Amino acid sequence: MTTSAVKNNFLPPGLVSNLQEVLLNRKGGGAQSKPKDDDVSTQPSADVTDRTNTKPVVLVTNADGIESPGITCLVDALVRQGLCNVNVCAPQSDKSVVGHSFTLNETIAVTPTEVHGATAYEVSGTPVDCVSLALSGALFSWSKPVLVISGINRGSSCGHHMFYSGVVAGAREALFNGVPSISISLDWRNDESQESDFKDAVSVCLPLINAAIRDIEKGAFPKSCLLHIGVPKSPLTNKGFKLTKQSLWSSKLCWQAKSSTRNLAAGRFLPNQQNLGMQLAQLGRDASAAGAARKLATQRKNIEVVESVGIAGKSDPDRKVKYFRLELFDKKQEEEDEDLDFRALESGFVAVTPVSLVMHVETDVHVAASEWISSALEVEQ
Repeated sequence: MTTSAVKNNFLPPGLVSNLQEVLLNRKGGGAQSKPKDDDVSTQPSADVTDRTNTKPVVLVTNADGIESPGITCLVDALVRQGLCNVNVCAPQSDKSVVGHSFTLNETIAVTPTEVHGATAYEVSGTPVDCVSLALSGALFSWSKPVLVISGINRGSSCGHHMFYSGVVAGAREALFNGVPSISISLDWRNDESQESDFKDAVSVCLPLINAAIRDIEKGAFPKSCLLHIGVPKSPLTNKGFKLTKQSLWSSKLCWQAKSSTRNLAAGRFLPNQQNLGMQLAQLGRDASAAGAARKLATQRKNIEVVESVGIAGKSDPDRKVKYFRLELFDKKQEEEDEDLDFRALESGFVAVTPVSLVMHVETDVHVAASEWISSALEVEQ
């Protein structure tokens, strides 16, 4: 990433400075910097307890589930590093494509657990449920963390996938509540990637995470956006960090008709196995406590429909039930801008995309909409 590339993106100076510093450190050999003299890990054990209360708090969540390798590798690295107090609040099971949904009018189950020494809770809800509940003060003793990290997700969250993405939604919910946040996705490839890639992805992201924690405490971190970090499929051979823009990239969604010969055992849609980091089959309300309480093995069965139900909730054998399963296919992308998120990932860069809470409308689109509304109202009058 060059200085001119940074300027052309018109991003906050604080963010630009962070990325430039990370790049300079990487050019110096890529090795992690030695702990400072005041690092907790270098102090006598008697000081650890006293210093623990002064360390910044970082909340970690994800969308793949609390037992997924992405979050466990990330938490393990943060705990070992010892620069912050790490707390975890994550979904009990995979909620990769629930978007920014939350559980309403239903009770969710929260179970205390532990992840590599970090205090943790697994929640039978969505990533948004997890972040909202953690920030409510109902689970942890702290009032507010300095940073929320959502990830690492198995599969990229570029372009339109950000709207479906549970991992981005977790970070967005934190920003809704005034807490700086970062979401992270690994460009997982089913025929190439392996579990160790998550550990490598963590080592790539740690310098930026540490810089964020430092600058948040200084008041120098961007307050108007979250940062989504897209890690390429081969993390350790990446070409460096690149500031990117959200693209229009998307997969082709194809609904396939399925036979109804199987003896189905439950009446709700359940997710298919992970594909391209997405599980669009979860667009139904899989976030209920009853649904989330099922074990992961049960959830991965392709259970679509049990029976046809009439208005009164009774079985109606005269109504014909059809079965469909969603499949995703790669779609040729027409956008050629090298500063777009998916293009940067394809080229081997770590794509850092600022995501705003405000939906910006291009000037020409705004003008076109204004002209249409005026014309439509004139006709009606």
